[in-house]
Amino acid sequence: MKKQYLFLLMGIMLVTFVFAGCSQQASTQQDQSLQGIKDNGKFVLGLDDSFPPMGFRDEKGEIVGFDIDLAKEVAKRMGVELEVKPIDWDGKVLSLNNQDIDVIWNGLTVTPERKEQILFSKDYLKNRQIVIVNKDSNIENKKDLTNKVVAVQLGSSGEDALNADEKTSKAIKEIRKFSNYTEALLDLKAGRVDAVVIDEVVGRYYMGKREGEYKIAKEDFGEEGYAIGFRKNDISFQQEVDKILDEMKKDGTTGEISKKWFGKDIVSK
Repeated sequence: MKKQYLFLLMGIMLVTFVFAGCSQQASTQQDQSLQGIKDNGKFVLGLDDSFPPMGFRDEKGEIVGFDIDLAKEVAKRMGVELEVKPIDWDGKVLSLNNQDIDVIWNGLTVTPERKEQILFSKDYLKNRQIVIVNKDSNIENKKDLTNKVVAVQLGSSGEDALNADEKTSKAIKEIRKFSNYTEALLDLKAGRVDAVVIDEVVGRYYMGKREGEYKIAKEDFGEEGYAIGFRKNDISFQQEVDKILDEMKKDGTTGEISKKWFGKDIVSK
């Protein structure tokens, strides 16, 4: 009997040791995420490079934007370089988890589904999914989209928001998916689609470049938050970025970057 108790006790101790070791190893991996970035001397930002004003190519072909300026300042304060890498937006989570990039930072909307796959920073900007139509359109509300052709970007939160509204999405004649909003808005102008569901910050930027061509419908698909996406284990990296962004808000740096791209400080407080 004593031997049985002894073996049982040894078994419990062994299992406890294994679980403790696994837990410690996972914790160590998490703690090393920030150190790994600093050892590499850079972090890689993944983006859709046709998403103004968050991240896009200017007339010279250089990638610029609100998120790019934020990320450059964060990298500077971390003492590392920033590398910007265009990716297939529909495959953004796969690119992150395959370690092709270190962060998704490009007007990324926080959703319950994405929270299951990746780690998010704090929200740094508020946004809505709006409906843009041609200036002479009679579309004002969701019900006006009945039997219409509506454009979305493939893999976008606009696509998710539209699909989540089953009453509206089922009444739509066709949801046409585009790789980027530039193509979607060109098709809107040409009359090949009737409306585009798009991030407000992006939509207003495009409208500012093409004054008088488009208008915004009265009803939208709800407010959301923009945040930065990290791998699940990169907790120390995420915490450092959050800390630096808080400092940038307090010292006015984020507000100045916001004014540069939006004409005013619209950053989440």
